[in-house]
Amino acid sequence: MSSEPAPTADPASLGALEADWAGACARIVAGQRELLEAAPGIADRTVYEGRGEGGDRSLAIDRRAEDIAFSELEALHADGHEFTAVSEERGTVRFGDGTSPVLVVIDPIDGSLNARRTIPSHAFSLAVASGPTMADVEFGYVYDFGASEAFAATRGEGATLDGRPLRAEGPGYGLEIVGVESAKPERILPMLEELAGKAFRLRVVGSIAIAVSYVGAGRFDAMVTARACRSVDAAAAQLVAREAGAALEFPGFEELRAPLDLDARYHVTAALDQEMLTTLRAVQAHAPPAQ
Repeated sequence: MSSEPAPTADPASLGALEADWAGACARIVAGQRELLEAAPGIADRTVYEGRGEGGDRSLAIDRRAEDIAFSELEALHADGHEFTAVSEERGTVRFGDGTSPVLVVIDPIDGSLNARRTIPSHAFSLAVASGPTMADVEFGYVYDFGASEAFAATRGEGATLDGRPLRAEGPGYGLEIVGVESAKPERILPMLEELAGKAFRLRVVGSIAIAVSYVGAGRFDAMVTARACRSVDAAAAQLVAREAGAALEFPGFEELRAPLDLDARYHVTAALDQEMLTTLRAVQAHAPPAQ
C-alpha cells in the first residue's frame, strides 16, 4: 500500500468493481456507529488531530471513523481487489500496483461540524468509480446517522433508500423546499436575494451528501452549494440523485466531468427536473467562485 497517486491504468483492470461494496459499507457504518456512541458528548467529539489531506482541521473522531473504513478497504485488497482510495483525511492511498483505474472516494463523516456538536444529521459516504470523474462513478452509498437511512445507487440500475426503489418525485409545487450548503452567512446572502420570490422555503442540513440525496428522495426540490465542495462530499450522493431521476450538474464541467481527486473544488446544483435546475443556475451564479 502506497500514498503515491495512481498512474494512468489499463481500463480493462476493473475487477474491484465486482467487490461487495454494499456489504463493506454496512460493516463500516456498524463500526462507526459504535465509535459515535462511545463519544456521546460535545467535549468528547471536540478533539483535534492536525490537518487532513483535504485541507480542514481533523477531528480525532474523523480519523477514527476513517480508520474503520480503511480496515474494510484493506480486507478487500487482501481478497485480491486493487483500487486507489481518495479520502478526506489520508488523501490518495493506492491498494495494489496502480494499474487499476478504480477509485474509491470516501468521506468518513460528511457533516463533521454537526457530528462534533451532536447534531444528528451527518453521514458516511463512499463512491466507487471506473475512472477519474463524477461521470465515472459506478456505485454510491450515503448513510445518514441521524435518520438511520441508507441511500445507495448502482449506475444504470437505479437508486434505493433502505433497499426500496427511490424516485426524485416531489408533490409538484415547484421550488417548495430548496437546500443550501454550506451556510456561512456572508456566502449565502447573495444567493438568498436571488432565491427571493422563487423558493417557498429553505433548509440547511449541514451535509452536502445528505442534501443531494434528499433531492434524489424528492424531499428537497433542489439544492445549491454556497461553498465549493470536494469530491468526497458529493461523489456518492450525486449518483444517488441521478439514478433516482434528478437533474444535476457541476457548473464549469460538461457532462459531469468534475474530477474525483482531492485537490479539485467545485459547486454542485441538483433539482427534481431540468426546469428547476435552470432556475437554480442563476442562484448558483451568485455563489462565491470555486477555489
